[in-house]
Parts: sequence; structure tokens; C-alpha cells
Amino acid sequence: MDFFSVNNILVHIPLGTGGYNLSWIEAVGTLAGLLCIWLASLEKISNYAFGLVNVTLFAIIFFQIQLYASLLLQLFFFAANIYGWYAWSRQTNDHEAALRIRWLPMPKAMGWLAGCVLAIGLMTVWIDPVFAFLTRVAVTIMQGMGLNVTMPALAPDAFPFWDSCMMVLSIVAMILMTRKYVENWLLWVIINVISVVIFARQGVYAMSLEYLLLTFIALNGSRMWIKSAREQGSRALAH
Repeated sequence: MDFFSVNNILVHIPLGTGGYNLSWIEAVGTLAGLLCIWLASLEKISNYAFGLVNVTLFAIIFFQIQLYASLLLQLFFFAANIYGWYAWSRQTNDHEAALRIRWLPMPKAMGWLAGCVLAIGLMTVWIDPVFAFLTRVAVTIMQGMGLNVTMPALAPDAFPFWDSCMMVLSIVAMILMTRKYVENWLLWVIINVISVVIFARQGVYAMSLEYLLLTFIALNGSRMWIKSAREQGSRALAH
């Protein structure tokens, strides 16, 4: 269908050299992503429905533009959205949400921090061979499904450290969000700020503006979840 083609242009945005052609699939996928993050900040379980739309459409985009490693990352996010939907929908015997917004206990927080530092360090060193391997896996799987795809020529990563930060922190933030830990929003703020700068440096100004908007949503999410965690902590002490 034409809707799923990145060549089906919705609007031409006069940003950067030559402007930017925004396709229908990217526009709808981006809108779904923004709604997902906004609803998550409000602790609405419906955020996961929009999250599934977002990652599905972005996976299709990455397939068309031959970013197969990014496509595989969307598969992880798809599974995480399914799990998050399940985890957030669970209820206690009193018909209350089984998960409540809270802070990570200090030992767990230090463990996640150490894991992030180690993973970012390893990914920074090995990001090119790792993504080449993941791309070969993706191409092999798609060829096995009868799809006519070939291994793309992969240039070295433009920003290995910052790219590794975005990948590792995105995975951790998504996991923490499914468990309703406040720290997920603090990570999303960091991820989005890095994204704004990197995408602007690469001349992808529309995506840079999108992540600037996501930064403000994440800041608001941080504020709201910190407030909720304090209120629920106060209620727990009162009981």
C-alpha cells in the first residue's frame, strides 16, 4: 500500500539544505510516538497501544531505508510494549493497579548505573561490528522469508559514544517504564537531549525538532511522576 511507502510524501518542510520530505508513514508514526509518551506521563495504559503503532511503523521505515539494526531494536520495543501493557494492567485483589509509581531502591539504581556504564563502554568500542552482525542477521532472516533484500554497505558510526548512549539508555528507560520507576523519565530526558544535538549535527532537522518536543514531554513526565511517587510514599507512611 502507498501509505507504508516512505516515498508517499505528506508535506515538504523547508528545513536545512533542500528541505525535508515528511512521508505519511513517518508523520503518523511520529504522532503515535508523541501520544505514547504523553499518555505514559499521565500514567494511562493506553500509551502502549500508540507505542505499538509507533514501533511498527518505524520498523517498516527502517526496513525501507535499510537500517536493519534499528529495525531489530524496534522489535525489542514492540515486545517491551506488550509486556508493559500486561504489567500495567495487573491488579491486586482490591482492584487496584499492582504497580505503583516509585523510585528505584538504591542498590538496584547503582546496579543499573554500573550496567549502563559497562554496556555503553563496550558498545562504543564494538558498535560497528555489532551493528554489522545484527544487520547480517536481519538480512539473513528476511532472505529466509523470501524477501528480496541485500546486505547494505555500512559506513562507520558517525558518533559511536553518543549513539551507544542513546541505544543503551533507551533500552534501560523502556524497561524501567514498564515497571513504573520514576528514573525512566530522567533517562528519557538525557536521551532526547542527546538526540536533539546529534540529529541537528547530521542535518535531520525535522527529527531534531521532534526530539526537542519529546524533551519537554519527558521533563513534564519527570515532574508528574516525581510528584506521584512522593504522594504515594506519603500514603504508605500514613498507613
